[in-house]
Amino acid sequence: MSEKKNTSEGQPTGKNSLDGKNWSEIKSNDSWAIFKIMSEFVNGYEKLAKIGPCVSIFGSARTKPDHPQYKLAQEIAFKLTQKGYGVITGGGPGMMEAGNKGAQRGGGTSVGLNIELPMEQEPNPYIDQDKNLNFDYFFVRKVMFVKYSQGFIVMPGGFGTLDELFEAITLIQTFKISRFPIVLVGTDFWSGLIDWVKEVLLNRENNVSPSDLDLFTIVDTSEEAVQVIEDFYNRYMLKPNF
Repeated sequence: MSEKKNTSEGQPTGKNSLDGKNWSEIKSNDSWAIFKIMSEFVNGYEKLAKIGPCVSIFGSARTKPDHPQYKLAQEIAFKLTQKGYGVITGGGPGMMEAGNKGAQRGGGTSVGLNIELPMEQEPNPYIDQDKNLNFDYFFVRKVMFVKYSQGFIVMPGGFGTLDELFEAITLIQTFKISRFPIVLVGTDFWSGLIDWVKEVLLNRENNVSPSDLDLFTIVDTSEEAVQVIEDFYNRYMLKPNF
C-alpha cells in the first residue's frame, strides 16, 4: 500500500509492484499479507477498546490552519470534549490536526489513526501519545473509525473524506451497523452534492430511498454540529458503544 516514488509517467510505484514477479510469487505475498492485516486488527481492537465514547472528525489534509473551516473543526472538537466525548481523526494534518488540537485543548481523549501515504502524512502533534495508531491498510483503518465512533463529523474534504462518508451511509442503509449520527459541516460545500443525490439518485434514477436522505444532517456552526450528536443519543436513549 505504501508508495515511495513516482515513475517517469507520473504514476505511483507501490512497494508491492508486480514488476518482475510471477503469478505464484504474487499469490504467496498475498498469503503472508494476511498476518499483517490480522496484526493491525488486533492492535486496533486492543487499543481502541479502552478509549471511551468518541466522535470521528473527517476532512481534508490540505486545509491550512488559517482557514475558517480549520478553526471550525477545532471548535467542534473542543465542544465535543466538553460534552464528554473524545475525538478520533485520521491523525494527519489539515482538518485532522484541527480535530486533535481542539480535543487536546478541551482536555479530552485525542486519537489518531494514521496511515502512510506518499505525499502525506506525518502524525500531527496533538494526538495522545498512547493513542497514535499506524496502519498500512485503508480498509482496516476504516473499520476502526466505524466500530469505535459514536458519530461522524464530516468537514469539507476530498476523495478520502467522501469515501468515509459514503461507506458509513452504506453500512447504515444496508443494516450492517447500527445507526449513528452523521453530520456534514458546511452548507456551501455539501449542497451541490446533496442536490445531485436528490435530483439524480432519488428522483430520476430511483437508486436510493427518500429515507436514506435522513441518515445525515447538514449544519454550519459548531453548536449545531455538537447538538446533532447530543440530540441523537438523547432521542434514542442510547448509551456509548463501550
